[in-house]
Amino acid sequence: MAPDKLVPNDSRVKTETAQIRGKNYKYIVGEPEGTPLETIVLIHGFPDLGFGWRYQIPYLMSLGFRVIVPDMVGYGGTDAPESLEEYTYKSLSADINDLARRYVGEDGQIILGGHDWGGAIVWKAACWYPQLIKSVFSVCTPYMQPRETFVPLEAIIQSGHLLNFSYQLQFKGPEVQSRLQGEEKIRQFLNALYGGRTPSGDLGFSAKDGIYFDKLPELGPSPLVSKEELDYYAKEYASKEPPELRGPLNYYRMQELNHRDDAEVAKKGGHKFEMPALFITATDDSALPPSMSKGMDSAFANLTREEVKASHWALWQASEAVNQHITKWLDGVLDGALKAKASL
Repeated sequence: MAPDKLVPNDSRVKTETAQIRGKNYKYIVGEPEGTPLETIVLIHGFPDLGFGWRYQIPYLMSLGFRVIVPDMVGYGGTDAPESLEEYTYKSLSADINDLARRYVGEDGQIILGGHDWGGAIVWKAACWYPQLIKSVFSVCTPYMQPRETFVPLEAIIQSGHLLNFSYQLQFKGPEVQSRLQGEEKIRQFLNALYGGRTPSGDLGFSAKDGIYFDKLPELGPSPLVSKEELDYYAKEYASKEPPELRGPLNYYRMQELNHRDDAEVAKKGGHKFEMPALFITATDDSALPPSMSKGMDSAFANLTREEVKASHWALWQASEAVNQHITKWLDGVLDGALKAKASL
């Protein structure tokens, strides 16, 4: 039996909007039956939307959690400001804090989870707002302590390190943003990132080179998303003012500003997480390979590690395994509350 998942405009959840620190945010709210055990906030990455958590939202609701899932700044129904300052980890963390406080009050806490860029964001939010976050988890994205000295990504890659981030040089530049405009080209782009292949089996994207523009029109449908889902993504992305991918691609342009915000933490030798944390790595993630997480354990007082057999799109490809790992960890965080609830 296929795992339960949301469909576009699913009646089981509400779509809300709110002004958050001067920006209009669109977000999903899923309420459980009865009083929520806790509130979980989920943060998506690139190229995704809050809808990217569609396999997790109904599952977590069924366990008794309220689930809040925003389209992040630059994406879908949320504003895409011109200023890069609005895309920093620090600014996005402040947005998450503001949104969460509307549901849990000034003294309440949330469980915060992220994937891809969302994973990087939730680690930083846990640094800046530890009083808000009861526990934190990331799928695919490891935590990396900030460096004291700024080194541009170009120089890091030229030195032979982080070659799996080579595609980011293309994404941060002007080419993808300028060449991929309009709903049909955006649809082809998303299909490539989601694993569509040409009749001869070639991919339209690699972590080494980025997008292969000439292959985009030849790609068959991705095995990871339905036509209805891909259409929904394409329409949401195309709803922005041209160039429509400017906001999402801005996340690849933030390295120096994020380094600036991390300067004080870097001088102190990095951050130590005191709250329970979970990191789920995906065995076949070419952009965020498991090897990237080596050494991250030292930043945590209580880190649980799990692994799933999946590509970068583990939330969809290994949804049942991801959900089970999250459940097991949450039950420990909540002192057996999930098992107790299941036995009622």
